[in-house]
Amino acid sequence: MSVLDGWDLSEFTAAGYTREVYRRGSGPGVIVVHEIPGITPKVTAFANEVVAAGFTVLMPVLVGTPGKDVSTPYIVGSMTKVCIAREFTTWALDETSPIIGWLRALARNLHTEVGGPGVGAVGMCFSGGFALGMMVDDIMVAPVLSQPSLPFAAGKKARGANLNLSPDDAMVVARRAAEGCQVLGLRFTGDKLVGTRFDSLRELLGDSFIAVELPSSKKSDHSVLTEHRDEPSVQRVLQFFKDKLLA
Repeated sequence: MSVLDGWDLSEFTAAGYTREVYRRGSGPGVIVVHEIPGITPKVTAFANEVVAAGFTVLMPVLVGTPGKDVSTPYIVGSMTKVCIAREFTTWALDETSPIIGWLRALARNLHTEVGGPGVGAVGMCFSGGFALGMMVDDIMVAPVLSQPSLPFAAGKKARGANLNLSPDDAMVVARRAAEGCQVLGLRFTGDKLVGTRFDSLRELLGDSFIAVELPSSKKSDHSVLTEHRDEPSVQRVLQFFKDKLLA
């Protein structure tokens, strides 16, 4: 029995990219963007909880083999693919990853179909900041950033503070935050992959940034919603979606 039983698989093409997308549920739309190495059983388990909370959930396949368990070789292989793929700006500063255009189109298409006050999205790890870039569209009303890690913080100190946004996109995101669009961010305090991005988010978003910062129990703590799951944080995300999309 596959962990993806009950999910429908299709393809979506936009902005020069075609990707497979898993879909399940009913109600307003939420896009769950997986972390490295891919759509693992624990990513799927979290997505199923979002479905159960009353949402139509899309899980795009950006890298990896859907349903495959985490292992060190799998992580290394997926990390390598992310680093060389043109759709992710893994090292450059002040650039929005090209895949954001595809995700924005996916969100618009979903919202046109299911309606509601808007769409929610959650990214994790390398995709952690993607919902921020999706805020350029007004339909993104419930963006969640879990351990945002692009551009990768290795090397230049500035990378650890960068938000993976072009200057123009950052201006739009700041305007939307000033108009009241809240952003939920989650991280373990000892997670070096996140760098100092939470400081940058506070500066860009002001009071619209809701930070959930968890004390690290060990150096490996990283995946707040999945591999190193913090139950109160999972419930906080589900409630955030309910408040923004079901109220």
